[in-house]
Amino acid sequence: MRAKEIRVNRRIRFSQVRVIGEDGEQIGIMPTRDAIKLAGERGYDLVEISPRARPPVCKIMDYGKYKYELAKKAKDAKKKQRFLQLKEMRFRPKTEDHDYTFKMRHVREFLTQGSKVKIMVVFRGRERAHVEFGYKILDKLKVDLSDVGEPALTPRMEGRNLTLTFLPKTPEKGSASP
Repeated sequence: MRAKEIRVNRRIRFSQVRVIGEDGEQIGIMPTRDAIKLAGERGYDLVEISPRARPPVCKIMDYGKYKYELAKKAKDAKKKQRFLQLKEMRFRPKTEDHDYTFKMRHVREFLTQGSKVKIMVVFRGRERAHVEFGYKILDKLKVDLSDVGEPALTPRMEGRNLTLTFLPKTPEKGSASP
């Protein structure tokens, strides 16, 4: 429910409403006019919480505070959204050990930052006849990155490239993070 749709006090259009007090106890079903009067006597507003219920549910509360809390919840929810960014790292079938280690460290860093990483083994010319070298590189990466990431799918050929996507490992719910 958006803030614009929330009806308060005189904007509530129903003849009878179910009223909940400011401390959460249920007061009961009463005419809207009486509920608004009761809220005013207590120094609060009557806020429509569930308009589709029969009778509609209204709560006695401070509307300004309620609006602030809704905005705060929306902001927190937006902050908690994770945007997975796709990074890409290219290897060759004959990538040397030092280059492999260097690139693997970068991939590890990307995964720990929470990004998806697409690994591409690029074949040129006659190298395409020896695809097994590419699979060896990907298998080695699976082992080396098993603590920070996991392969999304099996490796597959896309044109002259052998690709594999790694997803960052999500921390298990049972373990405590530092």
